[in-house]
Amino acid sequence: MIRVLLVDDEAMIRAGVRSILDADTGVEVVAEASDGREGVDLALSHRPDVVLLDIRMPGMNGLDAAAEIKRAAPGLGVAVLTTFGEEEYVARALSEGADGFLLKTGDPRELLLGVRAVADGGAYLSPKVTRRVLNRMDHDRSMGRLRAREKLARLTEREREVLALLAAGMSNSEIARRLFLVEGTVKGHVSTILTRLGARNRVEAAVMAHEAGLLQGHQVPKGPTKESGNGHSADPGH
Repeated sequence: MIRVLLVDDEAMIRAGVRSILDADTGVEVVAEASDGREGVDLALSHRPDVVLLDIRMPGMNGLDAAAEIKRAAPGLGVAVLTTFGEEEYVARALSEGADGFLLKTGDPRELLLGVRAVADGGAYLSPKVTRRVLNRMDHDRSMGRLRAREKLARLTEREREVLALLAAGMSNSEIARRLFLVEGTVKGHVSTILTRLGARNRVEAAVMAHEAGLLQGHQVPKGPTKESGNGHSADPGH
């Protein structure tokens, strides 16, 4: 038997959801709550298999309740049940540890599928939510690539070479040996790169390089190119 705690501030919604769950002989609603704080307390006292949480409730909302339940009892299954399908709610619900995201406007069968999936230790996203999440992720990746490429366009060719090696995990001394530079020159390039990219550290710069695809097919020079062989920069402005 799957034991469910239902948390929603609207009595009619609770009654409707309960009627759907009660239709399944393998599911039992063990308690109901009308706000997030009460939901947290009941979740920790009843220890149900699944906690179904509305998002917008007076007092503690469902997202905060989900986070508190997961901190106190990580093993409890938590699914968000809401009429709101905006991506920011989905992203935050999942970041707070929610195992499922279900829409009240969805097919009742989705509710039962979601409850069973979460009770079994899995995860469940409403198909409509899944599409929106994937679309948002694709959009975010595309925008991230575009922003990274725009920032890398501010760099000189030498700085792009240094950044490519930095993103490949090389230290300043290793970059210096590869490009036939003195280490101080490399440090200067790295400092300029961070400033032009608006990166706080080497890790952020490396991430931008990867997002922009800099390492894909980038040819690293095997010998001195713009710098002279004595290890001193000949680039203008460096």
